[in-house]
Amino acid sequence: MASASAIGKLSREEFRRQKDLEAARKAGTAPAALDEEGKPINPHIPQYISQAPWYLDTGAPSLSHQRRQENEDSANKLNEWYDRGAKAGPAAKKYRKGACENCGAMTHKKVDCLERPRKKGAKYTNDNIQADEVVQDIAVGYAAKRDRWNGYDPAEHKAIYEEYAAVDAARQKLREEEIDNQTTTDLAAVRKVAKAGKGEGKERDADFGSSDEEDADEDKYADAADAVGQKLDAKTRITVRNLRIREDTAKYLINLDPDSAYYDPKTRSMRDAPNKNIPAEEARFAGDNFFRYSGEAPEVQQLQLFAWQAAARGNDVHLNANPTQGELLHQEFKEKKEELKDKSKISILAKYGGAQYLESAPKELLHGQTENYVEYSRTGQVIKGRERAKARSKYPEDVFVNNHTAIWGSWYDSSTATWGYACCHSIVHLSYCSGSAGIAAAQASSAQRLLASASASQSAPMSSSEPLVNQEDSSVLHSEQNYSKKRVGDGDVKLDKDRLAQALLDEKKRKLGEGSDERTSKKRKGVLESSSHDVTEEELEAYRMTRRMTEDPMANYVDSETF
Repeated sequence: MASASAIGKLSREEFRRQKDLEAARKAGTAPAALDEEGKPINPHIPQYISQAPWYLDTGAPSLSHQRRQENEDSANKLNEWYDRGAKAGPAAKKYRKGACENCGAMTHKKVDCLERPRKKGAKYTNDNIQADEVVQDIAVGYAAKRDRWNGYDPAEHKAIYEEYAAVDAARQKLREEEIDNQTTTDLAAVRKVAKAGKGEGKERDADFGSSDEEDADEDKYADAADAVGQKLDAKTRITVRNLRIREDTAKYLINLDPDSAYYDPKTRSMRDAPNKNIPAEEARFAGDNFFRYSGEAPEVQQLQLFAWQAAARGNDVHLNANPTQGELLHQEFKEKKEELKDKSKISILAKYGGAQYLESAPKELLHGQTENYVEYSRTGQVIKGRERAKARSKYPEDVFVNNHTAIWGSWYDSSTATWGYACCHSIVHLSYCSGSAGIAAAQASSAQRLLASASASQSAPMSSSEPLVNQEDSSVLHSEQNYSKKRVGDGDVKLDKDRLAQALLDEKKRKLGEGSDERTSKKRKGVLESSSHDVTEEELEAYRMTRRMTEDPMANYVDSETF
């Protein structure tokens, strides 16, 4: 069957006739196609097998491209190589025209001669003329040209063994001389330099041995042992890589706290550090993310990000397909970015100025050591030297105006929730300082003091035995209780026993419905007029003492039994 390349594009009629011919050949009604050697071609062979590729197409139906090419050309043989150092027959007796002027061989010129340059060449002396080399013309094939061991003689490696054997013999002889020269009877020193056993058939002394031989045996066993983290199966000869060395502590055993870093048993990974209070450089295991973001890993991530961004902008950059190109483009990109940054900085400084502010002293000098010696006492006082000045802000500090000895905001009035001067308790900004007289006037004119004096004048006269100071203090406490900004019941509550007893009596009467008498109503009216609170501390305490605890399960309990 002819290939499609030889037939070209067929018309509809020719394609139909070709299909009918193929069907007839498969049915056996038409003879099979013949190849170039006259052999019939099986019509049931698929087209992808019978059709020859374009580089082996001959234009006729054939299956030769499926058969092995029988080529006896020496170019495909790997064992044929140049015969190094081969000479072609005996050497000539006289110099020949056109030969090498140095050695007299006809196969090369003087510039290509490998012999030692003679003082007088063979052209002028006719002495020691070398034989001609055998020039071989070997057509080297694709595989033979790239075979690194083509032409290598394994017998050449025997010379290396002989060299090492000669070195070992010389070392052995030096050991024997050291033993002969030694006069000590220390067996450890003798063992260190003793000669190993002379042969396999000779008896060996247990006290003598070669340290180098022992080292060699250790190296031999070490080579035979498995590598760390690997297991070699002798039956299948397959190296199995373990994920963890068995001598190491497992990640999930470093910190047994269940709230510590999460451990994934499927991938055997712990991304966070199990011990947060230990620095990553000092910890046995700092988490997988510590290794992921250390070393050259961030640079590789930046390179990968650059490749993705460049590919998104339409550039043909792929980090895995051509890493060298990606690295060069990334380097060029960083250089251009730095140049653009410098240009923009120069243009901004040229337009707006301010280059002098960028020239600052190095950080090592800003917070460095000085030669100023300062000595302090145990209490913190300066004994010797000059104390370092405190850092000051850009705003004016410790500026006293209008005879004040303290700054504005050094005192806070909790009763009025305002700031003022601590020297005179004045809450008016930029007022003139009046000193201690102003403090006394401020205390006397406070709202609590005025209310306390008013309530003391309206209250009933106390007994003559009670001092006046106690009466004044009780009125002040009561006014503070009624007119302060604290909520009722908050903080340290000071209760008056007489007021509390009266409040308990009033509360009981209110609950019994007997609170309509004239005396109680007048007292309530007087309290409401002289206070800003509807309920005093004593009334609140009386209510708490007499209220019914509905949430108490034993509140309605009544014992019916009598004892």
